Amino acid sequence: MKIVRAKKSHSRFSLLLTGICLMLFAQLSAAATIGDDGLHKQSWFSLTFKDVAEDISDAAEENKRLVIVFEQRGCIYCDKMHKDILADATISDYLQKNYNVVQFNLFGDEEVIDLDGEVLTEKTAAEKWGVLFTPTILFLPEAVPEQSETALSAAVAAMPGAFGKKTFLHMFQWVQEKGYESDEHFQKYHARRLAEDR
Repeated sequence: MKIVRAKKSHSRFSLLLTGICLMLFAQLSAAATIGDDGLHKQSWFSLTFKDVAEDISDAAEENKRLVIVFEQRGCIYCDKMHKDILADATISDYLQKNYNVVQFNLFGDEEVIDLDGEVLTEKTAAEKWGVLFTPTILFLPEAVPEQSETALSAAVAAMPGAFGKKTFLHMFQWVQEKGYESDEHFQKYHARRLAEDR
């Protein structure tokens, strides 16, 4: 009898240890890495040629929307966004399901093609679009605008700076639900969602 109990106890401990290891491995696999440019990288971020019109169309083909996120090397708020907010499975799953996220370096030199056809670099695009803070997130429309305009003027919303988990998620949900077309301002939407969560 004692031998059987020891085996059962050992078996339960092994299962528990295996479960813990799998959970830790999943967390490490989902964690952001640091790229050569010093920016945090999520495995599910979209790698594109940064042609905004093309990226909007590609996202639409996948039933998603395009989001551009500006970051910079050494940004403590970007670090917080990746380690605290995007590490949350509820948030990252929602973004992956509904958005194509393209990362721009605030001081980067990669080529960007604006909606008006102007060829820029990431840093000159940031200047043109008035991006001053990191992270700054631009939410682009569902389809390429018919008239020539810039990514900034076409954006349906922008999130400058870092926010808490619920504000961050609610902003993505508000855009996905086309709150910008309704009379419910984002702050009212956010307050309502917080009240519902209580």
